[in-house]
This record gives sequence, structure tokens and C-alpha cells, in this order.
Amino acid sequence: MSGSAKGRTQPLVLVVEDYQDAREMYTAYLQFSGFEVAEAGNGIEAIEKTLALLPDIVLMDLALPRMDGWEATRRLKNDPRTRHIPIVALTGHALAGHAEGAREAGCDAFVTKPCLPDALVEEIKRLLDAHRGNAENVKDPARTPRSTKKRS
Repeated sequence: MSGSAKGRTQPLVLVVEDYQDAREMYTAYLQFSGFEVAEAGNGIEAIEKTLALLPDIVLMDLALPRMDGWEATRRLKNDPRTRHIPIVALTGHALAGHAEGAREAGCDAFVTKPCLPDALVEEIKRLLDAHRGNAENVKDPARTPRSTKKRS
């Protein structure tokens, strides 16, 4: 976990959504589901809050004012302080090209809005579990698989 995460008992989710009603709905449901939640309303705020809070995961709307979610994701994934944080793209566009574009920008998952709150919570848990597993493998060299094959 990050330095800021040491004092937290529950994972911190940063919800980045410009539509206030949707942001409040995600926040209420995630809090009900046991997460700590912070909010941002645009891409610039998303970067500022991610750097300040170092959340465990970011839910990023892609269509945002001031700086869109695509660019905010690229910047977060190019910054060594935040590149390890999983980002879930949230978008109203269900086109296959959007999912691929989100992955190219650095998103770890893609969820189409509207989505069922339970499905979103499951995706968050899945990514957090996968991220924890990767972090443990990096910290513990004994768990890192080694090739026994000799290279010629």
C-alpha cells in the first residue's frame, strides 16, 4: 500500500465523474459497500486528488470537462507516483473501440454506464485483489516464478 494508505482501514476509491447525481450515487453505494470514497469532478481534479490521496483505485469517467478522462489516465499512468494505481474507465459508450482506447490510455478495466452497482463493486474488488497479488509477488522474490530453462 502507499504511504497515505497506512492509516486507512478500508480501500479508498476515487470517483471521477462530472455529473453530480451520478457521482453521489456511486459514492453512497461504495460507502455502503465498505469503501472509503473521495470525489473529483474533472480530469485536473482527478490528477490533483490522486497525487494528494494516493487512492487504492480510481473510477474514471472518460467524458470530463477541463481535461478528459483519457488524458488524465495517460498522465496518471505515466507518473511513477501513481502508475501502480488501477484505473477503471466509466463511460456511456459501449463501442468496442472505446474499450480498446481506454486500455491503450492505461485503464485496467472498462465499465459501461449505466451499470449495476453490484457489478461495479465486484469489478473494483477483482482489480484490488489482482493488484494486491501483483504487489505481493514483486515484494517477495521467492514467489516470483523463475525459468529453469537455459537460454542458448
